[in-house]
Amino acid sequence: MLKIQNISVLYGDITALRDVSMEVEEGELITVIGANGAGKTTLLKMISGLLKPRKGKIIFKDLDITQYPADRIVRLGISHCPEERRLFPKMTVLENLEMGAYTRTDDLRDDLERIYTLFPRLKERLKQRAGSLSGGEQQMLAVGRALMSRPDLMLFDEPSLGLAPALVEEVSGVIQSLNKTGKTILLVEQNVEQAFAISHRAYVLENGCVALTDEISKLRESDGIKKAYLGA
Repeated sequence: MLKIQNISVLYGDITALRDVSMEVEEGELITVIGANGAGKTTLLKMISGLLKPRKGKIIFKDLDITQYPADRIVRLGISHCPEERRLFPKMTVLENLEMGAYTRTDDLRDDLERIYTLFPRLKERLKQRAGSLSGGEQQMLAVGRALMSRPDLMLFDEPSLGLAPALVEEVSGVIQSLNKTGKTILLVEQNVEQAFAISHRAYVLENGCVALTDEISKLRESDGIKKAYLGA
């Protein structure tokens, strides 16, 4: 579904990603791990069109989207649930969900009902301002908003950030259930143990480069991964 070919991204004179290549097959749940500053967030921003690479290509469903604007990428079927959620704090829960469907002109009611089934608390707070929600509720809203564009590929950036352990489990469970219903997912996550529990494969970024990639079962046996990410 997604191919990233020899991508490099620069911030001024600083190279954030260097010759990065990766593939995501339809139906996979792939995790990207790495230390702070490794380039994980940059990778997702580049895929969703918020950043443009200095070189390389991004292929989505056999279409070169490297230079497409972000709104066109959303229309093609990629949604981005960003780090720190990036909600519209003065807008209501319902208005935030509707903003997730800004590329659509059809009836939203069925999709809203699906969101309420996933996150019943959002239905209870439809008229409440997003900025007044708890951290866990805001994350639920961010996931719901990303779903409203009916994406085929979902990008999640640190969905467990700042959440209590019980909520981390809940959000991870939702991401896994979305994958089981057919959504292809690329997940950036600092909580490596939690990410490994739900993922099929992982890429390890170090200093803007792909240092390692493999199936989760094999990565768990790597001494380097155990020491750096699993506390062993």
